[in-house]
This record gives sequence, structure tokens and C-alpha cells, in this order.
Amino acid sequence: MSSLLETIDSPADLRRLARAELPQLARELREFVLQSVGKTGGHLSSNLGTVELTIALHYVYDTPHDRIVWDVGHQTYPHKILTGRRERMHTLRQLGGISGFPRRDESEYDTFGTAHSSTSISAALGMALAAKLKGEQRRAVAVIGDGALSGGMAFEALNNAGSNHGLGHADMLVILNDNDMSISPPVGAMNKYLARLMSGKFYTAAREGAKSVLKNTPLYELAKRFEEHTKGMVVPGTIFEELGLTYVGPIDGHDLDSLIPTLQNLRDKRGPQFLHVVTKKGMGYKLAEADPVNYHGPGKFDPAVGLVKPATPPKQTFTQVFGQWLCDQAQADSRLIGITPAMREGSGMVEFEKRFPKRYHDVGIAEQHAVTFAAGLACEGLKPVVAIYSTFLQRGYDQLIHDVAIQNLPVVFALDRAGIVGADGATHCGAFDIAYLRCVPNIGLIAPADENECRKALSAAFARNHPVAVRYPRGAGVGAVVEPGLEPLPWGLAEIRRTSTLARGSGRRIAILAFGTLLHPALQAADRLDATVANMRFVKPLDEAAVLQLAREHDAIVTVEEGVVMGGAGSAVAECIAAAGLAVPMLQLGLPDEFVEHGDPAKLLSMLGLDAAGIEQSIQRRFGGAKLAVVRPAVNH
Repeated sequence: MSSLLETIDSPADLRRLARAELPQLARELREFVLQSVGKTGGHLSSNLGTVELTIALHYVYDTPHDRIVWDVGHQTYPHKILTGRRERMHTLRQLGGISGFPRRDESEYDTFGTAHSSTSISAALGMALAAKLKGEQRRAVAVIGDGALSGGMAFEALNNAGSNHGLGHADMLVILNDNDMSISPPVGAMNKYLARLMSGKFYTAAREGAKSVLKNTPLYELAKRFEEHTKGMVVPGTIFEELGLTYVGPIDGHDLDSLIPTLQNLRDKRGPQFLHVVTKKGMGYKLAEADPVNYHGPGKFDPAVGLVKPATPPKQTFTQVFGQWLCDQAQADSRLIGITPAMREGSGMVEFEKRFPKRYHDVGIAEQHAVTFAAGLACEGLKPVVAIYSTFLQRGYDQLIHDVAIQNLPVVFALDRAGIVGADGATHCGAFDIAYLRCVPNIGLIAPADENECRKALSAAFARNHPVAVRYPRGAGVGAVVEPGLEPLPWGLAEIRRTSTLARGSGRRIAILAFGTLLHPALQAADRLDATVANMRFVKPLDEAAVLQLAREHDAIVTVEEGVVMGGAGSAVAECIAAAGLAVPMLQLGLPDEFVEHGDPAKLLSMLGLDAAGIEQSIQRRFGGAKLAVVRPAVNH
């Protein structure tokens, strides 16, 4: 059988196919996605679940003239393949390759860049109203999952979409891709809406009570008809109808014979429409269907075999260190409450949920709520720990300031994925947390250098009576042995890890102040430069005594951090030195004033000059000279 997929270089090619050919195309597309992700790694379960929906959308709508906006965007591999990027899928999420998420600068079919949730309805509404203002005949479609629909921004947009905007109602379609699975299994009221209403004790008791009272009376038949009408009012569409959207569904999201006619009908309707589509994550690949969480974002694997455990156990990750600390600290202190916004697995909280189910709270994709919920718990004497990615906390920044910091509440923020994250790119790169946290009063910020320091930093944060964030990177560190127990880091103190042997006057004495895991490449660079190295550990409170002593004893100061230079830890050091009236040459190394692309983290750090060779070269360029370049054999630390 000839390959249909190879003939599709754009949706225009797809629209030339006969309807009867589309099931074959779906089979080929699903297999292509599976084999492609097996070679590169990436998101799998979500993409296998949207194959038919993607085909139907591009078949019915005149893309890119009509706008399709994907929420989160980790389910857009079929979309990418059908929109001219099939031959580039082997570069997915690699340096210089295509992104794992929609990007406006990558394709005209990627109408809105995304990677975090709950944005699609707002963006599509804006596009729909822009078309009306400009007098253009185009449609806008938002595709949002049931997990993303739990985000408050989605409901703000739905509320606005049902309003009359002066030009009339927006002509747009919201598609709820209901697969009952976000990243972690979904939680909250929305996915249980109908079941709870129709099986709840109140409804059942009222129904049975009414039966006993009305039986054998003329009102009984009237009550039965009223009950049927009431059931019609509480089906899942009711809430969307009340918001002003016309609800259709639910329909099978894998049935092209159902999808295509429905979309054709809705395309021609005016005003805001809502289509409820039911799909299955991992569809067509039995292993992913059975285990959609582990197949959500696998690395490279053989689809014929499935995921296999590595022959040698990998090094312990920072996430695992956090997960073990959380359980140990919860065992020691019953006040600890663990909170995550829909990232149970990613944040390392699976074991905590098993051991302390009553103290575990997954609040869904609702970062703002997670922060204020933690604040409420802290008001009542509990000790909440919010496990959240660095870039996800950005979404709760207002709550961080107003609800936690101003009230000086003891909330611990465990910031995973701080710094370079690699394949997920700019949207997930934890570049800004140092800069956006250190400017907020009352908040402490710790950047541990290795796994053992991470555990101690978390203990130090938990012991404080004010908000503290601990930032740590994705993946493993240097393999430091993690000591048991809950001993905290000494609060606010740096440590000297290497002292220059240069005497005053015999060469330029350099002090490198390292924040976080870049301590280790800094030590390697220092061995070649004979520089002093301080493991600063605390961004806030900064160890000002150590900074000033190093500034007085050295000819130049270098700061190193895996975060943006602008407003970062190096800026804190510069402010400290300037406030003391010292004039010491400084070099601040960190992430530049640009978004870091996706790629291998080690390669990215090298390109940014934040590996050992890059740090050494930057120092040589800034403070170079024969007296500085003291080459020494490498020393293990």
C-alpha cells in the first residue's frame, strides 16, 4: 500500500484527499509519531491521542487562514507533521532543530506560541475579534485539554467569550479535548462534575424522598418529567451554555466520521461554540494506553520493546533528593503539607502521596491558587511546601508577593528546573527566578551546589518562619553523597572552597563567587587560574561579610550563576560592594539577555560560556595577562 503521509506537505494536500482515505492517513500518522518520538524522545501519549482530531481540523478548516490555537502545545506533533515539517521531525527538541511546542517563528501554521497551559481560549478570542474588526472572514479554534481547563485563566476567557463585544459575539470554537489525563492524573471538580451531581447523596436523598412523598399522587408523573428536565440541565454542557457558548458533545475524538461532519457544521455557525471531544492518551500504542504517565515524555526508546530500565541505575536527581527529604521531613513534623500544581511525578511527590495522602494536595493546573492556598494553610500554623517548576512560579508571582511575602508567611517553595532545562526550550528554562525573587522583601533564596547541599537547604528553608525558595536544576548533579538526617545549612553563610596561592603583588588575585551547581565548573576554572572560589549558597540573605572580605583581599571579583545576569545574584554582589564604597573590578557571568533555545544542556552551557573552559576564557579576556594565567594540573573536588 502506498504511503499517503508522504504525499502530505501541507494541509492543502490533506484537503484534496477523499474522506475514505483519512483513516489510512491516521494510521500512518500515528505510526510516524511513534517511530519519530522513539528516535528523538519527546511527548508521546498526548500526541497519539490527537491524531484524528488534528486531521479533522486541518481537513475542515482553511488553515493557516483559519487559526488553530493549541493549548500547552505538547500534543502538536501530528500538526507539525501535516504542516510541512515531517522531514525535520528527526531534529525535534534538538539544538538548531524544531521545537517540541508551537512557535510563531517556526511556521505560519503555529498561530500562537505556547508551552504553559490555559492560554488558548484567550488567544483565540483575541484572534476572532481581530478578524471582525478587520472585516476578515476567518475562523478561530482553541483546542484545550481537560487538565488545562482547570486553570483559572481558561474560565476568565470563557466568561469573556460569551459576552457581546460591541461587534457582536466572537465567531470562535472551543474544543475540549477530554482525555481525563493532563500530565499527572487530573484532579479537581471539573472532571467529576456530572458524576458527582448525579450520584451525590443530596441528589439521591432528595430524589428518593420526593418519590415517597409524591407516590400515588397526580404530581408523581409531573415530578418524573421535571427530573428528566433537571438531568438535562446538569449535563456537562450546562456551565458552558450559562457562559454563553453553544455546547455540542461529547463525541468520539477518534471517529473521523463523527468529527468531520460535526466540525463542518460548527464552522458555519456564528458566535462562540463549544465542542466536547473525548480522546484517549496513547491511542493506538498499547503500552502508552496502559501507562500514559510514563509515556507522557519519554526519552529515546524502541517502540517494539517499550520503556526499559537502564542496566546501571542513574545518578540520583535533585528531584529525587527533594522527594526523599519531603517524606523524611513530613515524618518528623506533622505540620508539613505538600502542594503541587499538577506535577506529582515531575516534582518527585509520588512516594509522598502514598505515605501521607491526607497531607498531599494536587491542586490541578492552577499555580496562582497553589500559592494562595499555601498562604491560607500557613495562616493556620501549618508548614506548606509548594513543589513547583521555576517557570511555573512565574504564573503565581502576584500571589507570591501579595499573599505570601507581604504577610511574611512561612511557605517553602521548592523550585525544580531552575536554570537550563534542555529540550523543552525557552518556555521551561528557569532563567528568571533569582532576579524575580531576590527583589521581594521577606523572601529567602538558596542555591545549593550539589545534592547533599540541596537536602540541607530544604531543611534550612523549612526551619525558617518566613518564605524561602530553594532552587535546583533538572536532572542529576555531581553525584554527591546525600547525608541522612535533617541538618540545615547554616543560615546565610557562604564557604570558601578554594584559596588562591598567589601572594599580593605576584599576580592578579581573582575571587570567583559561585551560586548553585556552577560551583563545580568554577572550581575547575579556578585550578587553572589559581583563583579563590566561594560557594555562596545563599542569594538572599547574601553573606555580605564574606563578599566584602573577598573584595578587600582580591584584585577582582567574578560571579557565576545559572540565571539571568540582569538583576541576578551577581547584581546582589555588586550592590553590596558598591554600598560599602569599595572599588573592585567585577565580571558577572550568567545567562544573557535573550531567551535560551532548546538543546542539550551541556552544549547550551558551553555555548553560553558557563562550562569550565568558558568561565576560564571569560576571566582571561576580562582580567588577562601572563601573571593571571597560572596553569595547574586539574584537581578533583
